[in-house]
Amino acid sequence: MRMIPVPVEDRVALGVEVKLPKTTLLAVSTDIGYIMCGALDVGLLNDKLGDRKIIAGRAVGVRTLEELIAAPLESVTHEAAARGIVPGMTGLEALKRMWD
Repeated sequence: MRMIPVPVEDRVALGVEVKLPKTTLLAVSTDIGYIMCGALDVGLLNDKLGDRKIIAGRAVGVRTLEELIAAPLESVTHEAAARGIVPGMTGLEALKRMWD
């Protein structure tokens, strides 16, 4: 497992990389939301856990934290969309909107 600071303008998010057999889980978290690799189930967050109002975005086809930050988001939760986070936006652009 690797944890690294991820600069986002004048703040720092937390990047987490977990090596598993045949896959790597990737996430970058702020104090109120996160972006994650393709393992994130946005539908579950929206449908089954909607009452939690989770702010999150998913990027697919990424293999490193650096790729996750640079990649366009494939999908976002309803709460992320309410903050102006949209599919196609890069992970870094989304992280900039994930602060109180």
